[in-house]
Amino acid sequence: MKVEIWSDIACPWCYVGKARFEKALAAFPHRDRVEVVHRSFELDPGRAKGDVQPVITMLTKKYGMSEAQAQAGEENLGAQAAAEGLEYRTRDRDHGNTFDMHRLLHLAKERGRQDELIQVLYQANFAEERSVFAEGDERLVELAVAAGLEAEDARKALADPTAYADDVRADEREAAELGANGVPFFVLDRKYGVSGAQPAEVFAQALTQAWGERPPLQLLDQGDADACGPDGCAVPQH
Repeated sequence: MKVEIWSDIACPWCYVGKARFEKALAAFPHRDRVEVVHRSFELDPGRAKGDVQPVITMLTKKYGMSEAQAQAGEENLGAQAAAEGLEYRTRDRDHGNTFDMHRLLHLAKERGRQDELIQVLYQANFAEERSVFAEGDERLVELAVAAGLEAEDARKALADPTAYADDVRADEREAAELGANGVPFFVLDRKYGVSGAQPAEVFAQALTQAWGERPPLQLLDQGDADACGPDGCAVPQH
């Protein structure tokens, strides 16, 4: 079974939702037969690469709330994250464009390190003092290396603005086609969708339901053929 997760590094509920989903997945009896793929979704695709501002400022401008309301929201998110065992800095975080991070996540997918990289990026953005937006490409290279990628591979991808760009855009188009207008958005076997950072119990129920409703394997009857089984291999008789 395949689970695809559309998310953005700048999305705190994606950070929390991933932890809740993984809690459900860890207890799922068929965990080893579930493939998890992370898909790209930008919450702020129109923001220029160098346009970095405090999270509180972004929230007040985007949603028309007061600084006190924005800070209260951050405190609530901090409590939600802590309940899942996650670190979360409720003050002095910044916000910026995440397109290059998504491009790196597609590189990481090719190298089999996608889950490691997205977790490193979440940790850096939500828990660490250093910015993932304000220090340029070398900061992202450093984080890519921490996730198990080669520095030169990451540096080369970041230096070429076209590298993996089509993959990011394809993910975003697909999200729109599936009706996802926010993240996190979880799709199980292209049959069920779960929107938002739901409790682990909801994810557990979705995994069980999707697994139970998989169609049985249809075998094509092409007559008897030689094969191997628990009792050995058929030996042609002459």
